[in-house]
Amino acid sequence: MRVSLIQLEVDLAEPAERRLAEAAEQVRARTGDHLVVLPELWLPGGWDYARWDADAEDLDGPTAQAMSAAARDAGVWLHAGSIVERGPEGAHYNTSLLFGPDGVRRAAYRKIHRFGFDSGEAALMDPGTELVTCPTPYGTLGLATCYDLRFPEMFRLLLDQGTEVLVIPAAWPARRVEHWRLLARARAVENQVFVLACNTAGTQADMPQGGHSMVVDPWGEIVAEAGAGGQVLTAEIDTALVAKTRADFPVLKDRRLG
Repeated sequence: MRVSLIQLEVDLAEPAERRLAEAAEQVRARTGDHLVVLPELWLPGGWDYARWDADAEDLDGPTAQAMSAAARDAGVWLHAGSIVERGPEGAHYNTSLLFGPDGVRRAAYRKIHRFGFDSGEAALMDPGTELVTCPTPYGTLGLATCYDLRFPEMFRLLLDQGTEVLVIPAAWPARRVEHWRLLARARAVENQVFVLACNTAGTQADMPQGGHSMVVDPWGEIVAEAGAGGQVLTAEIDTALVAKTRADFPVLKDRRLG
């Protein structure tokens, strides 16, 4: 499977309509890939809290429509990063969208763990409550977002739902980028899965972003890693390695808790 992580350099000073069109064109350029991944909240900005209410969208809003068309035009599975979803009764969710190569939305995941310690996202977003996996011809995808990466119990539950490839968009800051790199590898090793971790680049609301999107194999080896700036990170992975790793080193059979 050929995967591409589009590490967008988010510039919130650029009009949103232009950035949306540019992201869609980058997706269209990935014809021949099997799975393309965008970062967390790349359009409204992961740290620009003041924009979130005005930029909130329905699940079939402008971002979803543009990404659906781009996925269909490229013929790829597309994890379109996340949007600020306008939910019922004034709720807001940090919601990831997954589209099939026909442009049909196959999954939506509302981020469960919200960052901010009672401020920022933790105060302005409502928590999701459901784990989300999605079968594809290349293996079962398990969906998580950014701060979720710090909660290993979530990934054990995704493992138990059949996850073979974890897809994790993020807006992870530069000052904690080594945590990002460490935790992505840890989630791969402990669950014997591939991890596709797609971060943002640039600066959002005075918060420098960490970049370093990564493709990690089930042994925790880094298959490919981006730098700090905007780029497209492409790698070939063989998802059959998941079953082989679990057979060769059957550590998961020795679980006693959970």
